[in-house]
Amino acid sequence: MRTYPVTASLRRTCAASAALLAAFVPGVVQAATSNSSMPVSATVQATCSITASPLAFGTYSSAQLDATTTLAVNCTNTTSYNVGLDIGSGSGATVAQRKMANGSQTLNYTVYSDIGRATLWGPTVGTNTVAGTGSGSVQILNVYGRIAAGQAPTPGSYADTLTATVTY
Repeated sequence: MRTYPVTASLRRTCAASAALLAAFVPGVVQAATSNSSMPVSATVQATCSITASPLAFGTYSSAQLDATTTLAVNCTNTTSYNVGLDIGSGSGATVAQRKMANGSQTLNYTVYSDIGRATLWGPTVGTNTVAGTGSGSVQILNVYGRIAAGQAPTPGSYADTLTATVTY
């Protein structure tokens, strides 16, 4: 095998050829980079919703009659809330004595926040509402109703509508 001497001119030509080849061959050239920060943000609003189920007493026959139902409250995590029940639409109703109506006839009942039926449930925050703190999931609140014994209503179908309000 024959060897040839490498001259300075040949070296320069080879180096220039390699540089030119590197410019056209993918992956050989090093890419330049630049960075920038991208801020990311969000705001979570405090929200609550409430859903009421019917309070159905069934048939009243002048003996005490109790019934139970539920309210479903869903508030964002850590949101403080109060749930109130108004006095209903019965004429002359109060928190202590709500009134179902059948025409001009009434049947009195009461709504409580405890199973012992000792704490009246009303609409005034800080007085007779039920307080809680949201978890981000549905929370169930029990509603306890009672029709007192000894009433003598006219036979018929009696009804009232309560409005449940969540304040947050």
